[in-house]
Amino acid sequence: MKYEQAYRFLIPKLEQELPDHLTYHNAQHTKDILKIAEHLCDSEKVTGKEKELLLTAVLFHDSGFIKGHIDHEEYSCKIARESLHAFNYSKENIDTICSLIMATTLPHKPINLLEQIICDADLHYLGTTHYFAFANKLYGEYKRQGLVKDHQDWHKKQIIFLEEHEYFTRSAIKEYGSFKKQNLQLLKKKSPKKHENKILITIGDWTLIVFGAVTASFGLNGFLVPNGFFDGGVSGIALLLHEIFHLNLSMLIILLNVPIVILSYFGTGKSFAIKTIVAIVLLGACLYVIPYPVATRDHLLVAVFGGFFIGLGSGLAIRGGCALDGSEILAMYTIRKISFTISEIILAINILIFSVAALKFGLETALYSILTYFAASQTIGYVIEGIEAYTGVTIISEHSEMIKRRLVNEMGRGITVYKGERGFLPDNFEVSEDCDIIFTVITRLELSKLKNLVQQADPKSFVFASTIKEASGGVIKRKKAH
Repeated sequence: MKYEQAYRFLIPKLEQELPDHLTYHNAQHTKDILKIAEHLCDSEKVTGKEKELLLTAVLFHDSGFIKGHIDHEEYSCKIARESLHAFNYSKENIDTICSLIMATTLPHKPINLLEQIICDADLHYLGTTHYFAFANKLYGEYKRQGLVKDHQDWHKKQIIFLEEHEYFTRSAIKEYGSFKKQNLQLLKKKSPKKHENKILITIGDWTLIVFGAVTASFGLNGFLVPNGFFDGGVSGIALLLHEIFHLNLSMLIILLNVPIVILSYFGTGKSFAIKTIVAIVLLGACLYVIPYPVATRDHLLVAVFGGFFIGLGSGLAIRGGCALDGSEILAMYTIRKISFTISEIILAINILIFSVAALKFGLETALYSILTYFAASQTIGYVIEGIEAYTGVTIISEHSEMIKRRLVNEMGRGITVYKGERGFLPDNFEVSEDCDIIFTVITRLELSKLKNLVQQADPKSFVFASTIKEASGGVIKRKKAH
């Protein structure tokens, strides 16, 4: 038997002829299973001719996918029978190889050690830390072939599959069994809700938006407008034009904001754009219709509480999935043209507003208006980000694989891994070892959950956290700016 020649013949054939949509059953999969099968053979003391027959069976076991996924084991045997004579495999050898290939048909029912090894190697990933990565590849393949409907259908089938699956060799049971149980537990924890009430969620969003519009309009008509104060952003521009030219404030807010939101339709999404347009129109209607009383004439109270109610209204609207001010949307569009950050662009807009206010209405009015904007920004920060302030967490542990897996799969967080060294203790400075240094970004409320998760995986792990002033991109929610 000339296994090496058979390998050099088949692997290029798989690389060239397997369909591109096979994200799991590709040539790399065959290479991976060959390594695992060889490892299990060594662990189970399988050597010589038996090992070579087994490895040949693994080499050909998924070649039938060249023809298609239906009955691919039979096609794999056919390809093996057509090819292996050229590499000095006897008819008896080929019969044994085909028996091993057919043993991989689900559900597995191996009748001897060699069949047990090929079955365990083929599904070894179920009991590894890379299970979810391989499962995602297999899902994409099955979805394309129409074998699953959606993620929920796939999720249910995976739970059933892992519950019914078993490893057969002592080596596989020892090496993969415990991890498979943990993967099954993680799958069950991640089970999607069967009856998520979208109507209640929609009602909740619109309730926040309505209260946000009413509250913000109270901040404007009850505090700022009667006292000639200003805010930042597009609302600040509207207030400035209202004071200078005595134009209708509600119409100005609508006319200045709505075109910006319409322009942002393709950048922010349909739902956000529609909600924002409705919210801004609602804000304008509240300003026009509701006869708010003048809350106070005290300039300090006007600045602080006017900003507070405007910020509270804006924050509630953002919680509902929209914005009451188009300044951030405008900044997002402008950032594509110039090399400034969103914060810098918004700052420039506000400097312009407050400078005009200072020149036209006096420095004192401008300073109080800046205080209003500051109060509004801080209130938004509390409503939106106070509870969800971002925290950067660094973890150093000898059980980093388990921690990485749980951070991603249980907490849904992205991670970054640095390669480092641990050790260098005062009494053993020369002793060190390579390690993965894990970094992730979470919200403040998640910190306790993360610490418990890490503590369960490795009580001796080193964890430290630091507050992050600003975060964007990655697997986090983008922060809102006023």
